Amino acid sequence: MKKFDVPVFYRSPLITAIKNNRKADDKLKKDFSPTLVDFGNLHIYMARHFGFCYGVENAIDISFRIIEENRGKRIYLLSEMIHNPQVNEDLKSRGVQFLMDTKGNVLIPFENLQPEDIVIVPAFGTTLEIEQKLLASGVEIEKYNTTCPFVRKVWNKAEAIAKQNYTVVVHGKPRHEETRATFSHSAVNAPTVVIKDMKEAIRLADYILGRKELDNFYKEFEGQYSPGFNVEEDLKRIGVVNQTTMLASDTQTIAEYLREVMIVKYRLTKETVENHFADTRDTLCYATNDNQGAVYALLDTPAHFAIVVGGYNSSNTSHLVELCEKKLPTYFIRSADDIVSSRQINHYKIDRKEEVTTLSYLPEKKPAKILITSGASCPDALVEQVIRKLLGFYKCPSTIDDEIERVLNDYFPKQTMALQ
Repeated sequence: MKKFDVPVFYRSPLITAIKNNRKADDKLKKDFSPTLVDFGNLHIYMARHFGFCYGVENAIDISFRIIEENRGKRIYLLSEMIHNPQVNEDLKSRGVQFLMDTKGNVLIPFENLQPEDIVIVPAFGTTLEIEQKLLASGVEIEKYNTTCPFVRKVWNKAEAIAKQNYTVVVHGKPRHEETRATFSHSAVNAPTVVIKDMKEAIRLADYILGRKELDNFYKEFEGQYSPGFNVEEDLKRIGVVNQTTMLASDTQTIAEYLREVMIVKYRLTKETVENHFADTRDTLCYATNDNQGAVYALLDTPAHFAIVVGGYNSSNTSHLVELCEKKLPTYFIRSADDIVSSRQINHYKIDRKEEVTTLSYLPEKKPAKILITSGASCPDALVEQVIRKLLGFYKCPSTIDDEIERVLNDYFPKQTMALQ
């Protein structure tokens, strides 16, 4: 797999040693069990897979290279490069300006753009409509396009089934940048509708099965279907693709449910089901699958609580949080700064969509056992900083740096030597 030049300040010697050690012992990635890092009074269990994915590293590599090679030019990002506040702030500090926010609201008018300006398309991709606006400004976009290849894979799958006269059903968050981009690329080829969860899949099935008045569809799914969508004709043949960062189990359940709906509606057999339901299989990216699978394995470990590190608006990270919350107390934080002290931690509650404060979160019983993972857009350096912060709350015979060096030497000597 291609290697990227990611800035050193996003890396972590500790995390790199852990990941390299596991990779050397498990080249085929069959072992999803966590890694125990034993600090004595503190036991940290690291998920087998976490942190930057291929698409994120690719986007960061391209973006920082663009900045370095184009000093003096105006450089813009369509919106957030990825959903991590530190990375986006780092880009801003280097003079990069954002044209839009994550909801698509314009911050800098496109009319202000000049042909010599550089506009970076983020990892989520963008809509065909926005591409046309950029091209109309004379801006070259393909050279500076960091769209994740796994997002493009979804677009290609949608186009493929569109050519077979299937309507595309997108499982995703309607307002998310990636879903908006996928919807746009799909809708130019086929009727398209977005559903965000199983509840909406059931509501869509009601129209397929004739349980609801068809005209109600247009109000119920307002803003989630393509122009000219004909509910009577366009739900006869369907295929499901997804926003790459959704829960794999949710997408699979939704696809299987809608497949069964079509079987019932048209009295299909296994041999004839493709007449009304496309075999799209799973279109989640490998990193989303690996990270979610690693969390399932991580949760088999008895622990006091879990910490998930990542941006609050990160879709893939929020799904990791949802998995953890089903099993044990979970703290969704952006960085070590949210761990205020040994008695206070600030964290984000997804269901309430707000940051809250929890007191007396550390267990009295020793050793403290803590599960840690992070989202695909979270730098490993932030995870190490979280471990350092936690380690500072426990009595150690030496400094934090000494403790980390001891762990590196005790547990991962070969990888430590390789880093020196």
